[in-house]
Amino acid sequence: MKNLPESAGSDLAIRARSLTKDFGHVVAVNDVDLDVPRSRIYGFLGPNGSGKSTSIRMLCGLLTPSHGDIQVLGLDIPRQAEALRRKVGYMTQKFSLFEDLTVTENLAFIANIYTLSRIERKSRIPEAIERYELGRLINQRAGTLSGGQKQRLALAAATLHAPELLFLDEPTSAVDPENRRAFWESLFDLVAEGTTILVSTHYMDEAERCHELAILDLGVLVAAGSPEQLSDGIDAAVVVVESPEPRKISHFLDDQGFVHSTAQIGNTLRVMVDREVQSPAEITGRVIRDAGLPLEACEKVRPSLEDVFVAATQARKAARDQAT
Repeated sequence: MKNLPESAGSDLAIRARSLTKDFGHVVAVNDVDLDVPRSRIYGFLGPNGSGKSTSIRMLCGLLTPSHGDIQVLGLDIPRQAEALRRKVGYMTQKFSLFEDLTVTENLAFIANIYTLSRIERKSRIPEAIERYELGRLINQRAGTLSGGQKQRLALAAATLHAPELLFLDEPTSAVDPENRRAFWESLFDLVAEGTTILVSTHYMDEAERCHELAILDLGVLVAAGSPEQLSDGIDAAVVVVESPEPRKISHFLDDQGFVHSTAQIGNTLRVMVDREVQSPAEITGRVIRDAGLPLEACEKVRPSLEDVFVAATQARKAARDQAT
């Protein structure tokens, strides 16, 4: 077992070592270490089934880990999970409030759940209604709200007791891009006020908004750091190829030993090649021309977060294939 450092560090909201959860023969989370700074947005990036939701449930005390040590806001979890409850908010992927209650009734119910005093309820419920633009909806049943309106109500409810730490599990999966953007602006407002946020997502554009990220693949932490650090540390080079026949070039490059992967975007290809290749754009362009394929442009570019994710997960897949 890995031991937590003696100085837990008041600048961290979450520290986890060897976080593991197995369900019989299935290991959902495998030996994950996390350091989540306070007053930051920390992202879990990964596809469905990568262990994001399971990790969040263990960190907030809803699920007991099979192995590992967890400290959240200075509390040992799951032993002190009840003490943690008042300090955290949790917003699930699926809308979990009462659809037969109105907006105001839902907020009043949540206030009672968190045992807010009468004075706190009188101030915080109106503040939440104003902050999340729910004023015109206060008497409307939650089940009749749009996806974006439900999202705002759920965030209002999750933050009604002013938590120090907010867990968001795929919070924008059912809303349109405009509402997603507004939602993230609300998150940055909360961070500016001192809230720490851990959010899981499979949207690359959302992940790029996070201060720091953990990329999960089949329960394993394959990369962690700021988006800039992850981009700089990718074990590959990325080349953009422009051609009137991108599919032919894609199929051709997929057979080249120095090419890791290709992805088409319109008439361009993002090509991931070995990091050791000298002058990757020149080499890639040369093999395309030597094959008699039409090429308009070929240049090296800075890796995107999607490139980082693909490189990290491909490296793990290659290692698994080699082991078998």
